[in-house]
Amino acid sequence: MSTGKVVLGVIAGAATGALVGILIAPARGAVTRRTIYRKGEREVDALKNKFSDFVDSITERFEKVKDDVTDLIDDVELKVEEVTKDQKTAKK
Repeated sequence: MSTGKVVLGVIAGAATGALVGILIAPARGAVTRRTIYRKGEREVDALKNKFSDFVDSITERFEKVKDDVTDLIDDVELKVEEVTKDQKTAKK
């Protein structure tokens, strides 16, 4: 099981437990709704942060792969130039 799924499960479980606890608690409806709304906002913010971190991680990996491919292309181009140069000097 991936870490992301575990984290998501823990967040969902915590949110569900908090929601059930609030709904069972003996408070007025307005207070309960306000509390649910605030907790929901916190959970949404936490998910946004997690998603942002995920996007940043993917972006970093993409940039690294892009740089590696660029370096590989440069190396291949140099090798082709060397071989072409060697062939020209061998023909003379």
